[in-house]
Amino acid sequence: MGIVSSPRTARVIDLDTMRQRRQAQRRILRLAPELDGLEMLYHLASDPDTLYGMPLLAWGLRESGEVVGLVPWMEALIACHEMDSPDHGRFFGYRDPETEEIFHTPPEHKVYELEHAAAYFEYEETSAPTLIQQLPDTQGTHALCLASDGESWQLKQVFGWRLYNDGSVESLLVDEKRVEQTPIVAGDACLYAGHSRHATVYYFQRHIANQIKQQDPTTMEALAVMTTPSSSP
Repeated sequence: MGIVSSPRTARVIDLDTMRQRRQAQRRILRLAPELDGLEMLYHLASDPDTLYGMPLLAWGLRESGEVVGLVPWMEALIACHEMDSPDHGRFFGYRDPETEEIFHTPPEHKVYELEHAAAYFEYEETSAPTLIQQLPDTQGTHALCLASDGESWQLKQVFGWRLYNDGSVESLLVDEKRVEQTPIVAGDACLYAGHSRHATVYYFQRHIANQIKQQDPTTMEALAVMTTPSSSP
């Protein structure tokens, strides 16, 4: 019995191209600051019945059309719904602390704001890195900056955030030696992108940063564990 051939021709699927397309769809096109106090809610595996709140820094519009809430978390500005760590927290939803309403998708007014802003501020594609937006940091975020040797570190205030045309978002830190006037605002020459000078950058909320400044024993112990290179492979 002969084999019936299919009229369809075989297609070669380039996995690398598919990955690049998926990554491009995740690229952030536009940011909108969160100025009404909305929060991200998350819980820990060790205490699943308790919800913790963290102020949202901004909302981001991805190339796919998806809108995501954004918070400074660990080493990056992350999309809230992608937080999924048993040790550090799992995303639960968003909360309006004024009304105590809990919701699981971005509010419509932020979706409309981002879509209209992206349509108005339409940028041409360029291969060279291009600055798209600068946002001030409104949460008192601090960055723990580690040197490449993993031994020396600095705690610095985050003054703002920069969005580039490749979708990357960088924190703005201050070079104290280049400060010419105060208060410092986004766009000043004394500001630089955190990862342009520091091998590793960890982000902390204001109250944790104050505990570090006050040499709180528990916080300093946790900080020592974080900043000590692991001896295991």
